[in-house]
Amino acid sequence: MDVQSINLANLLLLAINPRDTYTQIGAFRLGKAVFLKRIAHKPEDLAGFSRFAEQTNYRSDLILEALKDNEIYFDEIRLIMGRGGLIHPVESGIYEVNDKMKKDLEEAKSGEDVINLGGLIARELAGRLPDARAFIANPVVVDEFSDFARISGHPLLKRKSIYHALNQKYIARRHARSLGKKYEEMKLIVANLGRAVTVGIHYHGRVIDATQGFDGDGPFSPVTTGSLPVGDLIRLCYSGNYTEKEMLKMVRGEGGLNAYLGTSSGYEVDKRVQNGDKKARFYFDAMAYQIAKSIGSMCMTFPEQVDAVLITGAMANSKFLVDSLVSRISKIGDIHIYPGDDDLEALAWNGMMMLKGDLNPQEYK
Repeated sequence: MDVQSINLANLLLLAINPRDTYTQIGAFRLGKAVFLKRIAHKPEDLAGFSRFAEQTNYRSDLILEALKDNEIYFDEIRLIMGRGGLIHPVESGIYEVNDKMKKDLEEAKSGEDVINLGGLIARELAGRLPDARAFIANPVVVDEFSDFARISGHPLLKRKSIYHALNQKYIARRHARSLGKKYEEMKLIVANLGRAVTVGIHYHGRVIDATQGFDGDGPFSPVTTGSLPVGDLIRLCYSGNYTEKEMLKMVRGEGGLNAYLGTSSGYEVDKRVQNGDKKARFYFDAMAYQIAKSIGSMCMTFPEQVDAVLITGAMANSKFLVDSLVSRISKIGDIHIYPGDDDLEALAWNGMMMLKGDLNPQEYK
């Protein structure tokens, strides 16, 4: 992209974060949000789609309608940043949504997930708008693992890098900037507390290990089981009581807090805790216990003392959960809390860095 010919003050960047029941969008000018909206999707509206990729046009139409209704001018949108999905493993960075990526996302070659819609919607909208291009930044499959991190315990199974790369790296860079340092100089542990929970080792600018929150690794979360007793899991698979599809849904979607408490909302569980619900308090505390174990084990892989542990994600807004977690990990060193879901802001930041020439887009092959 020729940044020299672009007047950034006249440019809008559109960021898109698709989730199961809604689509987050944000229009940014010079890195500042000028329009934010969460577009809700009713279950009955999604019921007719058998795969996430089939929702591309449906969600794209709603996004354009929302932009038009709020007087966001299409000809000012020059850059569309979609949250990256399950493509093949890549280095961290920014990638244009080319034909190869579009095909991989549509076919869900690396996994079926709503996040695949980020790149597909960005590409669809870029084709409809007069002068826009579509990119993703730091997709969930960013792979910078060390050789040791790939070892599972059996050669037929290999540990994969699937984690909250976009938000983890954004928060790590933001923390480094706050100290007047470079991300590449620091040794950090970042725990992202969302619907899934991932914990990553950021060692001199590379995430050399991370828990895989997608389908079974690390602590449990609102919707995932995390690591399970392997023998018991195998016996459950062969019990004849569950299909493969049901088992996979049990591990991701119907596991964690959803299985124990009947809700996938961390916010709701936090409210129950505040209202004196002892059962909710027990399982919320148990989740903090497991997250602390993951953070502690990651710290032990560092050859040096960790600079800081960063806690981020939507559930970092829960005082009970954060206090429970910090009480267990404070012995490690400095703890910093960055509550909230900053995916749109992270996408906008990456896009602006590219427009300024500070980050160069890479080609997806």
